Amino acid sequence: MQSLNHETIELILIAVTAAAVLLQALVLLAMYVALRKTSRSVLEQIEDFRSSVTPLIDNARGLLERVGPKVEGTAADIADVTHRLRVQAAEVEASAADILERVREQTSRIDEMFSGMLNAVDRAGDYVADTLTRPMRQVAGVLASIKAIVESLRTPIPEPRETSTSRDRETFI
Repeated sequence: MQSLNHETIELILIAVTAAAVLLQALVLLAMYVALRKTSRSVLEQIEDFRSSVTPLIDNARGLLERVGPKVEGTAADIADVTHRLRVQAAEVEASAADILERVREQTSRIDEMFSGMLNAVDRAGDYVADTLTRPMRQVAGVLASIKAIVESLRTPIPEPRETSTSRDRETFI
């Protein structure tokens, strides 16, 4: 084999470098073409998405424009109703407190009336019972004494009793 001189080696290295640069250029060109196709595809998909979403957004925007004032009006009405309910609840609470106070007063008055009436009835019952029972006890006492007198007059005179000592003596013997 022939000896390679410096110029030949240099020429071979330049050729290899040129081939590597050419290969790198071809790879970059292929990447550029692939990237361009991908970007076109992505742009088409974005445009399709945009064309399908834009009517939805426009419809939603129109719906919000139509419904927005109604929602605000409803919220204002609800706030007004809530305020009125609070005012009425406060009035009802005040009325209920007033009614309860009046009921307490009337209950106290009725309790005092019933207590007084029951005390009077109790005293009257005690008076009537005392007024009726005292003569009845006296009559009962007179009747008992008459009965005792009559019983004592009706019964024969009792025979004298034997004493236990005389009986004991007889049994002892």
